[in-house]
Amino acid sequence: MKTGRAGIRGARRRGSALLAVLWVSAALAAIAFSLSSTVLGETQRTSTDVDGLRAYYLAAGGLQRAEYEMIWNQQDPKKFPVNISSAMVDYTFPSGEVHVELIPETAKLNINTTSADQLYRLMLAFGLPPARATQIAAAIEDWRGGQPGSGFDQYYLSLTPSFRARHTSFEEIEELLSVKGITPELFYGTYLPAPEGGPADGPRLLRRPGLVDCLSVFGSQDQVDANTAAAPVLAAIGLSPDAINLLLQLRRSGPLTYQRLAAFNQVAGNAAAGLGLGGKSMVTVRATARLRLQNGQLSDLRRTVAALITYKTRTNEAPFHVLRWYDTAWSN
Repeated sequence: MKTGRAGIRGARRRGSALLAVLWVSAALAAIAFSLSSTVLGETQRTSTDVDGLRAYYLAAGGLQRAEYEMIWNQQDPKKFPVNISSAMVDYTFPSGEVHVELIPETAKLNINTTSADQLYRLMLAFGLPPARATQIAAAIEDWRGGQPGSGFDQYYLSLTPSFRARHTSFEEIEELLSVKGITPELFYGTYLPAPEGGPADGPRLLRRPGLVDCLSVFGSQDQVDANTAAAPVLAAIGLSPDAINLLLQLRRSGPLTYQRLAAFNQVAGNAAAGLGLGGKSMVTVRATARLRLQNGQLSDLRRTVAALITYKTRTNEAPFHVLRWYDTAWSN
């Protein structure tokens, strides 16, 4: 009888040991799986970071090439077709491709001189309700020249941290982020779903521009550039939706010349007087890079950089000067 009880106790001990081994094995397997997942995730993240850094330098290289080619064009237009009137240029490199956009500051309205009516129409073009569009236009006017003690000042002083409106000209366009009613989404722009019925291989999201694409402290005070002005800017100067669509269609077929612009003005009405060409001594150069994969296809990863450049006309100065550099920028 004792022998039977001892056997039972031994079997129980062996069963407990086996169960402990199984639990330890399961725990070690879970740890190994978690470790392998972490290592794989970190490897992929590192690879993405490396590709992002490569794309950054590729975009910066394309931007700098466009900067210089606009100068070299004056010496050899056939070899360097990019000039100060170009709207875009594409470069192909062994490591990838770069799409460069040339956006003159004359494509934007001057934030310090644009009328309240134009500001109101600009806000409506962004889809804002009339009441909010009126409020933002009034807030911008108050910021750039209103008198201290207004209702807007009371609002700014109630914030945490509190501040006072400048009541003088904007020095940097980023000051708009402090103006009542202006959100980061409205300032920087956002992405919206593509309309139904588009091409199956087309993008599912389309970028809606922001105020930073339409207003500038260096912007135009009379006429905006017909080749590069964004649709909300065209609406702000008074063009009808039909005229805007027509102009955008004409631009897709090639840069507008003075002759083509004159023909458009005849059908667009009086508001077309706010359109012009040229005036590109100050340009935002925006470059978007895509790396080339080992199979020869382009990566889905995109990196965009931009620079605000002013070109000099005096021979005793550097040909251009970079006023602002943006490590990260938005692009279509």
